[in-house]
Amino acid sequence: MNLNELIHHTSEWLKGSGPNSDIVISSRIRLARNIGKYPFPHWATKKQAEDVLEKIEEAKLKISLLSNATVFRLVDLDSIEKQFLVERHLMSYEHAQKTNCKAAIIDSEEVISIMVNEEDHIRLQVMQSGFNIYEAWNIINKIDDALSKELSFAFSEEWGYLTACPTNTGTGMRGSVMLHLPGLVITRHINRVLAAIAKLSFTTRGLYGEGTEASGNFFQISNQVSLGHSEEDLIDNLNGFIRQIIEQEQQARESLSANNKAMLEDKINRGYGILKSAYIISSQETVELLSMVRLGCDLGIIKDIDRCTINELFIITQPAHLQKIEGKKLSQQERDVKRAEIIRSRLKIT
Repeated sequence: MNLNELIHHTSEWLKGSGPNSDIVISSRIRLARNIGKYPFPHWATKKQAEDVLEKIEEAKLKISLLSNATVFRLVDLDSIEKQFLVERHLMSYEHAQKTNCKAAIIDSEEVISIMVNEEDHIRLQVMQSGFNIYEAWNIINKIDDALSKELSFAFSEEWGYLTACPTNTGTGMRGSVMLHLPGLVITRHINRVLAAIAKLSFTTRGLYGEGTEASGNFFQISNQVSLGHSEEDLIDNLNGFIRQIIEQEQQARESLSANNKAMLEDKINRGYGILKSAYIISSQETVELLSMVRLGCDLGIIKDIDRCTINELFIITQPAHLQKIEGKKLSQQERDVKRAEIIRSRLKIT
């Protein structure tokens, strides 16, 4: 597999399928692991980091669940290719920096990805479309068991899995769910929800994870602490809390449809109209307008476009994707023109 093949592939988290997929974009489980007797990546020498990378590459070859995965050494990728992987949620922005002795291991379906030598030696993640947190856990648990047979993980009987950041120590697990909450934003109930999230030891991030703010009405909610809790408890707590948010979003959408139908249809159709007719459009405006069009699709207000197409537009209109599609670097203005062209094409407007 090469990166160019991914341009024409629908990422697992963008399929628009799975339970509650009108509100839940994706479910993700991530595990942090380190190999015993080696310093954490930030303290490792180049030789130690290279040894870790080679050990993980060797282990990958012995694991059937990773047989369709490709190892991409980051030193071999240019800046656009690294940003391309960040935009597809296959690695973090931090991982794309200082690329020596780092790799991203990605399976052909983009369900499984492993960052090697990011903050920890291994950052293993599994993503599923829709509200599928338990299925993501089932998959990642099997891969973790297989890796533990090939690699000796740093583990303490008292503290659990040892990680570079204390908040990950214990299970080393972080579950997260990406939610689309335009109803709560429009009805101005979102701040109440965000306050509850903070009080209950969850954290909220934007579309691209840590360090990003919510845009396009997308909110990524995850557990904040892993120490002192089992994986099952963490997942159950996250699952229960997300169900409450889903219910509140459904109620907000029903209220808007019943009491503010004209305003709702105006916002949705204005957004759709701009996307179908614009010849220059920024990334930020695209995300915001697509959010409203997605809501319109989910509510049956817009009937001539499907959810998967909208989801894909969120990604292929990002800067690195535009440049991969065009096969060259583009200025910001060139990207804004190309973005509008792709949107018109996907919406079948010439």
